[in-house]
Amino acid sequence: MLSFNPKNVTKDLLAELPERSRKVLTDRFGLSQKGDVRTLDAIGREYGITRERIRQIESHGLAAVRDSDSYARHTESLEDLKRVLHGLGGIVAEQTLLALLGKSDTDHNHILFVLTVGHHFTYAREDANFFPRWHTDEQLRSQVERALSALYEALEPSKLVPEDELHDMFAKQLKQEGVKSRPTEVLTRWLTISKRMGRNPLGEWGRVESPHVRIKNTRDFAYLTLKRHGSPMHFTEVARGIEELFGRKTHPATTHNELIKDNRFVLVGRGLYALKEWGYEPGVVRDVIRGVLEREGPLTREEIVERVKRERYVKDATIAVNLQNSMFQRLPDGRYALSK
Repeated sequence: MLSFNPKNVTKDLLAELPERSRKVLTDRFGLSQKGDVRTLDAIGREYGITRERIRQIESHGLAAVRDSDSYARHTESLEDLKRVLHGLGGIVAEQTLLALLGKSDTDHNHILFVLTVGHHFTYAREDANFFPRWHTDEQLRSQVERALSALYEALEPSKLVPEDELHDMFAKQLKQEGVKSRPTEVLTRWLTISKRMGRNPLGEWGRVESPHVRIKNTRDFAYLTLKRHGSPMHFTEVARGIEELFGRKTHPATTHNELIKDNRFVLVGRGLYALKEWGYEPGVVRDVIRGVLEREGPLTREEIVERVKRERYVKDATIAVNLQNSMFQRLPDGRYALSK
């Protein structure tokens, strides 16, 4: 992706500096062969001076590099890096940018040094809403970040959104900020700048505080498995689904225990579980009958059986037996109602 070798560029940029300045920058950015990044305090103790003095040496060293003949000779390389950053969207999360441009931590250190000394590039520190990022256009950065904040507010707290749908939502927010349409890969990179939105292992997006995005345990994997399946599953099928979708070995008994504990799941048959969000109500068969009668009033036995079987995988006879419970009464016209 880059037309130059960052290690060779940093070597040339440091060559004209005095020994101590070169050593401080090498240690601060991890530009040695080992790639170790050292703190201001650690370097200060080595030289017997304060961390503030080391910070001044670092700052003066970076300024000297920018004013050097070597910097002028590498103008083409800096322009190439600017072109790459612009092609990636103009604003990119640091972690994403480094992963695309370098293979190792040492490569990343050299790239960060070139970004830091280059006049073209601006670093935005990590804050409560966004990861550290680099950009070449301050106005674009502000527009993208405002659109990301608006997109977060538009997401329902626990709702998952397919990536293509989120792209559409994001594009509308960007348009309101005056940003023209961009390729989907750029939209995805911009989304990864946000600390408040994330993507789960199935490629669905949501707020990071949602358990459906930040997967922590078997229950969360079970939820995604059922959601992907789209209809009730036996707990043994859920366990197999977790392994197939996520490569996570899960014992069926453990899965069953986790499903029982979580109110996102409803037992709808022998070992069969559905998601509550699909409209299933928790409780045994008589609880379902009671809910049906509360909502709709008196019904015939056939109507009750039909309604209950929408929510429970049970035999007609089981529903008929539950109608004999004292909480229900049979009216003179043959319909059933709640007992008074």
